[in-house]
Amino acid sequence: MSKTEPAPGTPEATLDISRALSGFVSEIKGFRGEIEQKLQQTEERMTMLDRKTTLAARPHLAAAEETGAPHAKAFNAYLRSGDDDALRGLELEGKSLSTAVNSDGGYLVDPATAETIRSALRSTASLRAVANVVNVEATSFDVLIDHTEVGAGWATEAGAVSETGTPSIDRITIPLHELSALPKASQRLLDDSAFDVEGWLSGRIVEKFARAEAAAFVSGDGIDKPTGFLTYATQPNGSEAWGELGHVVTGADGAFDAVNPGDAIVDLVYALGAEYRANASFVMNSKTAGAVRKLKDNDGRFLWSDGLAAGEPARLMGYPVLIAEDMPDIATWAPAIAFGDFAAGYTIAERPDLRILRDPFSAKPHVLFYATKRVGGDVSDFAAIKLLKFAA
Repeated sequence: MSKTEPAPGTPEATLDISRALSGFVSEIKGFRGEIEQKLQQTEERMTMLDRKTTLAARPHLAAAEETGAPHAKAFNAYLRSGDDDALRGLELEGKSLSTAVNSDGGYLVDPATAETIRSALRSTASLRAVANVVNVEATSFDVLIDHTEVGAGWATEAGAVSETGTPSIDRITIPLHELSALPKASQRLLDDSAFDVEGWLSGRIVEKFARAEAAAFVSGDGIDKPTGFLTYATQPNGSEAWGELGHVVTGADGAFDAVNPGDAIVDLVYALGAEYRANASFVMNSKTAGAVRKLKDNDGRFLWSDGLAAGEPARLMGYPVLIAEDMPDIATWAPAIAFGDFAAGYTIAERPDLRILRDPFSAKPHVLFYATKRVGGDVSDFAAIKLLKFAA
C-alpha cells in the first residue's frame, strides 16, 4: 500500500514543505558556488593570457638581440683569443655551426659583421654598383639568354594561324671562385677590450675584397677569378656576333676628334639598343672622366653635369657615370669608356656567407685572419654593353 500524502495544513505537510525549501536553497547555494568558482578560474586564465600577450608584444629588438647575441659573443671570443668552444655546436636559424665548418675554410662570420661587409662592398666604386648581383648556394650560376625574337604575327578570326619561329637560347655558366683576404693584428691589440675587433676586421676585409673584385669584374681572365667584360673580343658596332662586344671609335688615335670631340659620345649612346638605354650608365676611370668633363656640344654646352642632390651620380648626356679606376686610360685603341645596361649585361653571383679562420702561428707575434668568400662574374648579355675605342 502506497503512503498517502498528508492533508494540507497538518503538521506533517508543513514539515515536508520546510524540507523541500531547505533542499532547494541548498541546491541554489551549491550552484552559486560552482558559478563563482568557474568565474574565478576564467579570470585567472585571462590574467595569464594577458601576461603572455604582454611578453609577446615586447619590442622585437630584444628578441633579435637574444637570438643573435650568442653567435656574436662567441665569434668575438674566437677572434680575440681563438676560443671556439662557444662556436662548436652553436645553431643559427637551424644551421649548425659545428667543427665541420672548418673543412670549408673557417667559421661563419656573425650576421651583423657580414651584413656590414656586404653593404660596404655594394657602395664601393666597382661594377657591383650597377651590375646584377645574385646570391646562390651552389658552386655556379646559370644564365639563360634568349637573344632572338620569338616569332609573332597578326591573325584574323577566320584566317589560318601560321606557326611561329622557335627562339634560340644561350646558356652562360658563371662559376664561383674563392676570394680571400689576410689581415693581421697583434695579440696585444686583440686583448684590449676597448678595441673594436669586428669593426677593424670588417674594414680590412672590405678594402681587400673591393680591390680584387673591382679589377676582376673589368679585366679578370676567368682563371680562378671572375671574367671581366673587357676580356672579350670586340667588333665594329653592328657586325659583332654573340660572344663579342660592339664598339665605336673616336676618330683619332689615342684621343677624341679634334674638331667634334663630343660626337663620339653621342655615337656610343645610340650604338646601344633602345631597350637597354633606359637603364644604361657610363663606366670610366678618373683620368678619362677628367677629359670627358671638358667636352662641349656644338652650342658650347658641357656634355657632363654634376648631380644636383647629395649622393646623386654625375651625368653624361643625362646618363649616370660610374668611376671605376680599373678601366684603362685613354690610349690608342684602348676601350676607355663603356656604356650599357650592366644590370642586364653583367651578372655577379656570390655565396652570402663569409668565413674566417684564425691563424696565430704563421706570423708570430701577430695573428692572421684568413677571410674567404665565393664570388663569380661574367657577361650575361653581350648586346647590353658597348665600348668606345680611341682610334681613327
